[in-house]
Amino acid sequence: MARERVRTWCAGGFMLVGTLLAGGCGNVGPVGGGERGAAATSGPAAGAVGAEQRSGSGVDGQRAEVRPVAAAAGTKETGMQEAMFGAGCFWGVEETFRRTEGVIETQVGYAGGVVDNPTYKQVCTDTTGHAEVVHLVFDPARVTYQQLLDLFFKLHDPTQLNRQGPDIGSQYRSAVFAYGEEQKRAAEATISSLGASGKFRRPIVTVVEMAPKFWRAEEYHQKYLMKRGLDNCHLLTE
Repeated sequence: MARERVRTWCAGGFMLVGTLLAGGCGNVGPVGGGERGAAATSGPAAGAVGAEQRSGSGVDGQRAEVRPVAAAAGTKETGMQEAMFGAGCFWGVEETFRRTEGVIETQVGYAGGVVDNPTYKQVCTDTTGHAEVVHLVFDPARVTYQQLLDLFFKLHDPTQLNRQGPDIGSQYRSAVFAYGEEQKRAAEATISSLGASGKFRRPIVTVVEMAPKFWRAEEYHQKYLMKRGLDNCHLLTE
């Protein structure tokens, strides 16, 4: 199987960071191109506690999914909370959050579009309205939502509209999907503070919306970098 170098970006340009099988996070290509990576055997993944499986079909066939509402059903009983972020290619975003103290579970998927149960191929056409996102379950006693917000704004460029580096399309938009008014206010306040700080030379374009339904991505996207022994394809900024 062919191996391609994966390139990621920081403010100054591109950096070669390793290899992935048959493509990878940040590959340059037309929107709507082929899938990243080789599809593994599809099937239900271990979601959050109390996750409910359901079947869905799309252009690349049926697959088992986890509904976001059901996946979060146990959070109230356990004191856990949810968060959802879009910061470009979800592989590196997930791996960064997965390694964060206090984050209990991560899942990658799609949110904010008009098509139910979209496939990766559909989202890549940039016509469904979805963003690539990471859904988190976290323990607020170990990591605060504000700390997660701060990390979110460090691991991508929030001034790039509908793209992140070489990945172009509205599916790569910078987005905070808030679970409740408190999270929404925190995100808006953080954007205002960062905008006034002079840290970014261009205006922040991150959108803040109440969390819509989260559609879990295909199994081969889940924990993609971890499964391949790669640390990350995102560079944290100071």
